[in-house]
Amino acid sequence: MSHHTFKAGAAQVDITPPLGTVINGEFTSRYANEIADPLFAKALVLQDAKTTLLIVMVDICAMQRDFLDEVKATIAHSLGIPRECQLIAATHTHSGGSVAELLMGHVDWAYRQWLPQRIVQAATDAYANLRPAKIGWGSVDQPQHLLCRRYQMDGGYEAINPVTGGMDAVKTNPFGDEKQIVGSTTMPDPGLRYLAVQGTDGRWISLLANYSLHYVGDCERGTLSADYFGYFARSVASGLGTDHRFVGMMSNGTSGEINIWDFQDPDRYPSGNHEKSKVIGADLASAVVESLSDMHWEEAPVLEANYTDLLIGTRKPTAAELTTAERIVSETDYENITFGEPNFFKQVYAREQVLLSKFADERLFPIQGFRIGSGAIGALGGEFFSETGLNLKARWPDEKYFTVCLANDYVGYVPPAHELEKGGYECWRCRTSYLVENAEGKIRNVLGRQLVV
Repeated sequence: MSHHTFKAGAAQVDITPPLGTVINGEFTSRYANEIADPLFAKALVLQDAKTTLLIVMVDICAMQRDFLDEVKATIAHSLGIPRECQLIAATHTHSGGSVAELLMGHVDWAYRQWLPQRIVQAATDAYANLRPAKIGWGSVDQPQHLLCRRYQMDGGYEAINPVTGGMDAVKTNPFGDEKQIVGSTTMPDPGLRYLAVQGTDGRWISLLANYSLHYVGDCERGTLSADYFGYFARSVASGLGTDHRFVGMMSNGTSGEINIWDFQDPDRYPSGNHEKSKVIGADLASAVVESLSDMHWEEAPVLEANYTDLLIGTRKPTAAELTTAERIVSETDYENITFGEPNFFKQVYAREQVLLSKFADERLFPIQGFRIGSGAIGALGGEFFSETGLNLKARWPDEKYFTVCLANDYVGYVPPAHELEKGGYECWRCRTSYLVENAEGKIRNVLGRQLVV
């Protein structure tokens, strides 16, 4: 056993914010007044004779590059793991603390200053827990919890774009207008894929799953919760019969337009707070546990990291659009606007245009690929559509690949060009949807080249 070169270690550190912390992920700031379940930074370290890889999942909505680069620099200095070998991603729970401004959901600076040390601690503890290990790749389709939230509506429906003032070809989340739905516009990625990690003694170390479901969000505005990501982790630990050292992790796949809000069959899930998350988390965990009987374990997987910073153009308002936006902003009392008011979206997105106008014309976008034995993991710093993930999965054999989104940065939505033309919430130009029209194709092609077998 002393000659076994592959090792793995995992750890988790509680990152639950205190009551009163700002929560983002909706159009305006919220403030925590209840803690439903704990939030964690969960780390997995993989090491062969030449390479060490770090994967960290953080129960938070989004983390941007300026925040993550500082965390990665600390980890590189203390553990010697190069930046390109670190994959740090948000789960995208919409019920966590805020370290990035999203629309009018503001940063909680006290939490932003406190969180980095907790992420570093998770990585440090996982590194200290390294022991001889083996890995296995698994896949099982779970389409039943996935719905495209972008709908084609009937001919009389007006889907107004608050940025352009024109009409969109699709409507995202048509609350109250269910009778005018014609049908969904994209197909979800049903694949629940995972990387299983055990010690060579057969004791569980970790399991990293990936599912293309945005989030569930079935709780009150002021509630802190890890959403279905947390319920999955607890359920899979129970199903595997593991001890407290096991770290279950769920990552967010290519789910930019996919959620679980069923507008055409709204009563198929229980309606109480967290009930839907519990059902989905338990269902996915059960599917993973049942699929393990066919697991092929690899005791000497070779590790490799590929990393590219791609220079990508940005979309910004024209001079005329900026003038209009500045007029709207000058006439708006942003401390007193309310979601649901007639001009709310116009006012929010006018502010976005003014702030976006100060962005650079180009920015670096991180693209990362990890090879782990016979499989691979891609990492992208935004919210990508299911089409992107399905395209990338088709390039890797034997269902041993998945894409982790919201990783290493957060630029918001990166829809395929033909979806961007249709409009809809994910495509409204703002600080969380601003890369140039052909960005998705360029990014996908770079990651695809990294995955060439």
